[in-house]
Amino acid sequence: MDIEIGYGTAPQTLQIPSERILDILYPNPLPAVPGESSILKNALDHPISSAPLSDLVRGKKKITVITSDITRPMPSKRVLPVLLKELRDAGIQNSQITIVFALGSHRRHTEEEKKRLVGPDLYASIRCEDSSESDFLSLGVTSMGTPVEICRTVAQADCRICLGNIEYHYFAGYSGGAKAIMPGVSTRAAIQANHAHMVEKNACVGRIEDNPVRMDLEDALRYCPVDFMINVVLDEHKRIIHAVCGDIILAHREGCRFLDRLYRKEISRLADLVIVSQGGAPKDLNLYQTQKALENARHAVRPGGIIILAGACPEGLGERVFEEWMTAGLSPDEQIARIRTDFQLGGHKAAAIAMVQKTARIFLVSQMPQTLVQSLHLEPFFSVQKAYEKATELLGEDSSVLIMPFGGSTLPVPAQQK
Repeated sequence: MDIEIGYGTAPQTLQIPSERILDILYPNPLPAVPGESSILKNALDHPISSAPLSDLVRGKKKITVITSDITRPMPSKRVLPVLLKELRDAGIQNSQITIVFALGSHRRHTEEEKKRLVGPDLYASIRCEDSSESDFLSLGVTSMGTPVEICRTVAQADCRICLGNIEYHYFAGYSGGAKAIMPGVSTRAAIQANHAHMVEKNACVGRIEDNPVRMDLEDALRYCPVDFMINVVLDEHKRIIHAVCGDIILAHREGCRFLDRLYRKEISRLADLVIVSQGGAPKDLNLYQTQKALENARHAVRPGGIIILAGACPEGLGERVFEEWMTAGLSPDEQIARIRTDFQLGGHKAAAIAMVQKTARIFLVSQMPQTLVQSLHLEPFFSVQKAYEKATELLGEDSSVLIMPFGGSTLPVPAQQK
């Protein structure tokens, strides 16, 4: 049978005997949903394990709204007007509100970027600042030894409201929730201490209750509690299809459960060969972005198997620190050891790839030069078909194949782990 595999702007066709296919994983069909404003208003009207927002803000003087920076898909411009109307209806004035962009260890925004994130009208009427614009206050230390160092504007607020979007995160389990605080508005030292746990066994995608990274960042809430949360789930076109509001832990968990109903896919067993794609342009613009599909595919391949990662990567590696780490000539073991003592954004994705390399061989189908790909400890191909044929030669004609055409949006889970 012929299967279309997304690849840049020109999909490739894979010819494969149907009897070899263990499964083809597509996202579950999306439910019919109302408009975004209706979704948000309904969530605000029905907060989870929380009093209504209007009750929580009564008598408060300094309200801080923490939202994502420009590197995240969180549609702040569309969520904030609904939130701010709720605050105005509760008697809160714009002068009492500060919007803080949670940078983590990312660079500061330009003023134009801030305006783009919230919209020109809101930008002109409410103070908007990056989390790194103020100094940081030391509030305590988590049970795992991570310093809780929070930007002053957030630390000194008497009401904190966190916004975010929920998607799978390859070592915190899921994005959203308390990640707005840690790493969102924390110091680089705090982020490094928290993210150093990413190499532990339970720090993986789709895992939350015993995930050391998630446990640690939620423990930070003891020192910097959040009064209210709004998190959204987006579809592949970045449209809001679900929202949860209320308690930053319990509402977040409900949002994660909704995400699982759409994108968590049970598989009968681990496959010998996994063929995965981000779905083509623009999601496979570079290896930095394409890595997300690889991370999900790792959960479907047996130890010693092969992953064929299809990503055109016309812009190459795609991020400066990631490129530095990937081209440093380090072995997978050395990459993993480095991230334990020298956490750097960008470098963490190099370490994540290294952890996959400890389990499976990776055939990369891309436009990048073969010599470059080989230097990354990956095996280069220009054709998914050729990569499949080589994998079959190595694994045998009776080896099982699992195909993930939209790897970044689907999380395979073996039945015994469900």
